[in-house]
Formats: sequence, structure tokens, C-alpha cells
Amino acid sequence: MTRSQALLVLLLVPAAASASRKNPPNDHAGTERILTTEERRAFIRHAGVWRPTNVAMMDLKAGPQGAGSFAPNEAVTCDYVERKLAGSSRKFDCAIGGRDIVKVRYGAANGEVEGSVLASRLLWALGFGADRIYPVRVTCRGCPPDPWKRPERVSGTQLFDPAVIERKPQGHEMKASAKHSGWAWPELDTVDEAEGGAPRAQRDALTLLAVFMQHTDSKPQQQRLLCLPGGMRSDGNCDQPFLILHDVGLTFGRANLANRQDSGSVNFANWAETPVWRDARKCVGHLSRSYTGTLENPTIGEAGRAFLAGLLSELRDGQLHDLFEIAGVDRRRVTQNSDTTRAATVDQWVSAFQRKRDEIIRARCPS
Repeated sequence: MTRSQALLVLLLVPAAASASRKNPPNDHAGTERILTTEERRAFIRHAGVWRPTNVAMMDLKAGPQGAGSFAPNEAVTCDYVERKLAGSSRKFDCAIGGRDIVKVRYGAANGEVEGSVLASRLLWALGFGADRIYPVRVTCRGCPPDPWKRPERVSGTQLFDPAVIERKPQGHEMKASAKHSGWAWPELDTVDEAEGGAPRAQRDALTLLAVFMQHTDSKPQQQRLLCLPGGMRSDGNCDQPFLILHDVGLTFGRANLANRQDSGSVNFANWAETPVWRDARKCVGHLSRSYTGTLENPTIGEAGRAFLAGLLSELRDGQLHDLFEIAGVDRRRVTQNSDTTRAATVDQWVSAFQRKRDEIIRARCPS
């Protein structure tokens, strides 16, 4: 056992409990770990934020594959699970085949449907951590027409289209308490490369990508601690601690104080007009802090800028087209100040992405 591993001695759940939940696709049945305050600090010190992918070969239309994945726009039938969920956007729980309970986000006016696909698949393709999001058509048995507003179970079925199914990434989620269920962006500074944690370049690249996407709701609950698959040992050590982004639907708009969805979630005009840099000469990112957020106008080092620029440059135009097409951005119409804007085309979104990517590629940051 290495010195880094020895510092990460964590208490495992009882063997009988973990055995009964072995390899389930059910997001809610995945094993969670409860960390002490010191264990949590040690986890973050040793955590990675990036793993290499073959960026140019990633299939952004199909998304992450494996157990529990869905084909693009697959028809899914499930049974309504009546319970109140946290947050402010339309969603409900639904059971597929009894034990597999998934979270469904829905609604033509819900920008987090499109935003969660865009942000999670971009993060995944580049090698950063995020939930697995699948755009589908959901037929729900027992669902009311609008479960978020009226959650009482009814007879019959309801079709939800557009909709997405959200699955957690594979691995073991770690929590310390309800208050510390995730990590705040300033805590990236406590990651220690000398103890096996992510280098500064990778942490800055993730931060700059959050700016690029305009990740407005950056409160700690929106970022999570994950022990990667195969990283949990029988002696209680996590060999592969990892920091991921959990809820990224409020993206591809403009970050705003109140986390307003019309402004901050898949708003083409807002996203296209918001520069990457608030101060390009000093490489200060342009990201306004929301009232819940923990990330605001971060300063990026040259190594981090170059790292993200290299990853973004590997994305082919066809991949970008697939990303915006499968997310359904061409159906996203935004109402602001009583005016409803016409949806931008997939090609317009791709062009905006390319222009913003060029801002990162052309910049040169202080070391």
C-alpha cells in the first residue's frame, strides 16, 4: 500500500448490504459512502478530475455506453414513483422493471432537458466527470400530466417528450453529510499533485470549461465526490478518488445571480454573446457568481488554458453537430421580458461553439 492509499482509509458499508446491491443500474441503489470530515479532506487532496479519452472518436450522439444506457430518442416505459424531489426544475422518479429507478427530466419549456445533454456529453467526451444523460421518449404508467406541480399518482399513462433520463456515473458516490454532499470550487486549490491529486493544469482546464459552458449553479451539491469503478478496495481504501460535476442543466446560457433558467439554460443569444474572458490579458474568466454559487471570474494559468485548448481542438465539426442535434437545441425557445425568441439552428450553435473555442485557443495566459 502506498502512502497516498494509506491516507485514504475509509469505512466500507457492511458486506451484506453492498452484496445485495451489486452492480445495479439503479442510480438510487448505488452504494454511497459516508466520510468523516478528515476523510473528506483527504479524498479531495488525492482526487483526480480528468482521465484521457480519444476525443476525436467519442460518439456524442450515442453518449456513454454500458449497463443502463439508452439509444438516442429510445422509447422507454416506466412506472411512476411518487415522491418529492429537490430542486426547481421539472423532474420525477420512474421505475423500469421494478428495481431500476431513474430520474426523468421533462418539458418543452425546461431548458435543463437540453442543457444537461450538452454539458454532460461535452464533459464526458473531453475526459471530465459528469452524470450520464440520455434523451428519450418516456411513457409513464401512473404519472399525472405534470408530476412536478401535481405529484399525485393517477391511472393511465402519460407521454413525456422531450425528456431525458439521468443516471449517475458508475462508481461509488461519497458523502460526508447533507451539508457536505459535494465540493465547492475553491476546494480545487486543496488538491495536491504531490500526493497523487490532479495537476494544476487539469484543474484549471475544468474550471475554464465551466466558464465556457457558463455553469451558473455552482453550489457544492452540484459537484460530487466519486470513487471510480474498481477503485474501492476490500480493506476500505479508495485508490481512485475523483471529482465530478453532477447537475449541469443550467448551462449554455449566461450565468446569473438568481440561476434563472430562461437566461442561464440553453439561451443561444446569451451564450453566444458572453465572452470567455472578462480580462483576456490576465486570463480572468467571464463567469458571474450566482447567489448559491462557489465559482466567480476565475483566473486561469497558461498550462490549464493550453490543456483545455488542446482537448477542444480535437473535437471534429461532425461531433459538434451531433452534440447540438441530439440535445435538441433547435426546439429550445426562450421567453424573456415577455418576448419569445425563435430557436437557433444547430449550425448556429456549432458556429458559436467554434468562435468561443477560438477565444481559448488564441489567448496566452500568465504562467
